[in-house]
Amino acid sequence: MIRRLIAALVFIAVPAAAQDAAPPPASVVVAFDRESIRPLIVEGLANKETGRKVEANDPVRIASISKLIMALTVMRLKDEGKLSLDMDVSEFLGWRLRSPYHPDAPVTLAHLMSHRAGLSDKAGYIIPLGESLQAKFADPAAWRDTGPPGEAVFEYANLGSPLVATVLEAASGERYDRLVERLVFAPLGVKACFNWIGCDANMQDRAVTLYRDTGEVAKDGPADLPPNCTIPLAAGRACDLDAYVPGTNASIFSPQGGVRIGMMDLAKIGQALIDLERGGRDFFLLPATGLRAMYELADGRTQETVFFCSYGHHLQIIEVPERPCSDDRLIGDGRPRIGHSGEAYGLQSGLWVDPKGDAGFVYFTTEVPPPPGGEDTGGFTLREKALMARALGMVGNK
Repeated sequence: MIRRLIAALVFIAVPAAAQDAAPPPASVVVAFDRESIRPLIVEGLANKETGRKVEANDPVRIASISKLIMALTVMRLKDEGKLSLDMDVSEFLGWRLRSPYHPDAPVTLAHLMSHRAGLSDKAGYIIPLGESLQAKFADPAAWRDTGPPGEAVFEYANLGSPLVATVLEAASGERYDRLVERLVFAPLGVKACFNWIGCDANMQDRAVTLYRDTGEVAKDGPADLPPNCTIPLAAGRACDLDAYVPGTNASIFSPQGGVRIGMMDLAKIGQALIDLERGGRDFFLLPATGLRAMYELADGRTQETVFFCSYGHHLQIIEVPERPCSDDRLIGDGRPRIGHSGEAYGLQSGLWVDPKGDAGFVYFTTEVPPPPGGEDTGGFTLREKALMARALGMVGNK
């Protein structure tokens, strides 16, 4: 009887102790190759208030990986013959875009997407509905005097993304979120959206809330979800997209970082980046020649000494051997990988493809302390490296 009583007390005590243990930060790592997608790590809570556990395809704000999705959209629209990477974007905007320091030098999509246009985020990069995109770029604080566009010193600037997205709208006549849906998401069978616009109730219910390392909600809590307004608004402006004119201010969709997507779906986009030159066949979105062109653009050397060593057309190459640049090795197996990193609101994310190995990883992790230089400074965190080490162990480092 005494033994049974002791056993019962232990049985009661263990669950109580387990409940006291703090869950790990919400984190998901998914591996993929040409034929398959499989979750490796799925842990933590998608929402601490409800206690809902994160699932492998719960939608999350992926931050700057959104720029990679923009790159695919650009290439698809280019294939439709509606734009050129080297055209003066002023031809699409309907107003003259020039750096105040180089008023005779045109700005192109290639300049903007390689962060060599001479832009700066010091003036901010969010232009709410009801404010003028043209006025933002007329502000001298939006520019740096480090050389003419195309030759300007590399500086990662989010401000270029609203401009690129607006050019895509003007070239296509379509709203940016709908354009990406038509050219990227729908062909891949992906469920995703910008700033929750177009995501159905089921996706909204499965939203991953982003928390700071200090515990407070940083993004995508109840206040950031429908039926509340999910786009930035100018003072006194109604939250109404029906009257929005494509080609005027696509900043409202947060093209620099506002995609919400689950990791299983993001892996499908990773599959579209696998180099098919050896297979000799087209895949998903772009012909093999288009993918090679993207890789060549990404191979541009930035002269940076940390992290953004090889970057172009909103694609980054990491861990290139024998280059005098440290990109803070994420994997460290000697294989270059192409993709993009993400960092915002306590989240770190990544999409990385080994093109020659026909495989890759996508991931996110939350509650990450900000780097010493602040957000958007680049660099892989210890958390990301630890996640990748675990993931590599699960796949046998192949």
